[in-house]
Amino acid sequence: MNRFVSVEDVSIEFNSRGGRFLALRDINLQIAKGEFVTLIGHSGCGKSTLLNLVAGLLDPTRGVLLCNNREIAGPGPERAVVFQNHSLLPWLTCFQNVHLAVERVFGGKEDRSALNARTEAALELVGLNHAMHKQPHEISGGMKQRVGIARALAMEPQVLLMDEPFGALDALTRAHLQDELMKIVSRTASTVIMVTHDVDEAVLLADRIVMMTNGPAATIGEIVDVGLARPRDRLALANDPQYHAVRARVLEFLYKRHQRPAA
Repeated sequence: MNRFVSVEDVSIEFNSRGGRFLALRDINLQIAKGEFVTLIGHSGCGKSTLLNLVAGLLDPTRGVLLCNNREIAGPGPERAVVFQNHSLLPWLTCFQNVHLAVERVFGGKEDRSALNARTEAALELVGLNHAMHKQPHEISGGMKQRVGIARALAMEPQVLLMDEPFGALDALTRAHLQDELMKIVSRTASTVIMVTHDVDEAVLLADRIVMMTNGPAATIGEIVDVGLARPRDRLALANDPQYHAVRARVLEFLYKRHQRPAA
């Protein structure tokens, strides 16, 4: 495998009232360029912590993380993050929210017209060119998430990191954005790491599903190759035996071998 993102023997501890808390231990994961990987597991298993390590928002206690053969030592424009909360600035328009990211990455080497063109192209990619001059309070939750995705894609990142980006949306909006994300990833050939709680979402979107054991001291319990051809159609997959086999394997891991911890 071409190891575009590499997590090597990574562990992370945090200080707590009871002393040092081991959140993740002995994480080893290699992700190829253009691969779509989902992280799944019960609450508290460290999915978001692992994503934040790759984003450079956290430093490992032990081990090393690499992106394109360079050590991850902090945030960088080659790794863009989309959170569950869209994090848009409410006093700016959709265009202005995306333009801020574009200007930060490309402002030192491109003129205003080029920056504007990048911003408009990103909004068009997510189907929001008609709403670019609206403010966040004037658009739906699903549209806000699309602005967040446009902002991330406008930076032309090498890796797109997504932390449950559709978790707060209703089922129909979530399904629509999942379909749009598959189209965008196909067009951009992005490398994606996505945290999800949704088994169906993980199987639909991913090339591989990384299943985490329960915390504390969580680690990778199993990695499943999905093996479904692209492009994918959710209606066609409803009767696909491979889809159901992968889904059953993930469910068996989560609800039989690694049950949800007691409250």
